[in-house]
Amino acid sequence: MSISYVLVEQLDGRPEPVTLELITAARALGDVVAVVVGEPGAGVNLAAELGNWGAAQVVSAEISGASNRLILPAVDALHILAANNPGPIVIAATASGNEIAGRLAARLASGVLTDVVGINADRTAQQSIFGDTIQVSAAVGGASPLYTLRPGALDGVAVPATGELATIEIPGATAKDVTITSFTPSTQSDRPELPQAKVVIAGGRGVGSEENFRSIVEPLADALGGAVGATRDAVDLGYYPGEYQVGQTGVTVSPDLYIGLGISGAIQHTSGMQTAKKVIVINNDEDAPIFQIADLGVVGDLFDIAPALIEEINKRK
Repeated sequence: MSISYVLVEQLDGRPEPVTLELITAARALGDVVAVVVGEPGAGVNLAAELGNWGAAQVVSAEISGASNRLILPAVDALHILAANNPGPIVIAATASGNEIAGRLAARLASGVLTDVVGINADRTAQQSIFGDTIQVSAAVGGASPLYTLRPGALDGVAVPATGELATIEIPGATAKDVTITSFTPSTQSDRPELPQAKVVIAGGRGVGSEENFRSIVEPLADALGGAVGATRDAVDLGYYPGEYQVGQTGVTVSPDLYIGLGISGAIQHTSGMQTAKKVIVINNDEDAPIFQIADLGVVGDLFDIAPALIEEINKRK
């Protein structure tokens, strides 16, 4: 039976939602081996959940001090596994994930496809290029081809498997390692994480200011239990932090409901949200390109419409 490897993304000892997307994509390539990299015992608490998500096997690749090292522990773990039992490797298309994939491709003499949006059983993959205006199918060679999957590109579907736990030891730190000397976690919001949110309220240049994001965009998101997003223009102007940027150079979202406020619809932004199931936009320019992909477009002043919408939603709760 063919196998595929998935590098588990984890936070505070729990697998992150993108891991379910990785397992879903990798399932087309064979039985999924979920690889947990961390301190001794790292995989024990995750095995049951990863098995429920679809991992036939969970490998805990561990050594003391791994949590204070960057990149190399994951590279070493996947190299050990794939060198002994070759198979495709699927990793999240993050900054660190793409670097891990590149290093592994060199070690394993296999090809790598980055930022894919789907993977096929024949080891080809779909990529969305030129601002998501063109879809291409790409092939990659080698005994252990690598794919980095764009977070949010597909819906994760759990198909329970055995989740059998195994443990391997990975090499310790060397002079080549980059180690973490201090860490200050970012303040976590009570809102859903943007890539996995079912409702996204996004603001653009037309919102006008940071204060308007706080007084209009955030309250609408809170009224609907959603996440806040922003366009690159809004981020560049300092209206909202960069980690909330939706688009080609930001986060890809695929919510059940997307509401855009003051967004013109530049391709840089729409490439990151056009797979939303329902798109509602409010803009005072009836010729704004965003209306071309909207299920419902409202031509009007967002400063009049959004507060009225918030009031009506809250009244109906």
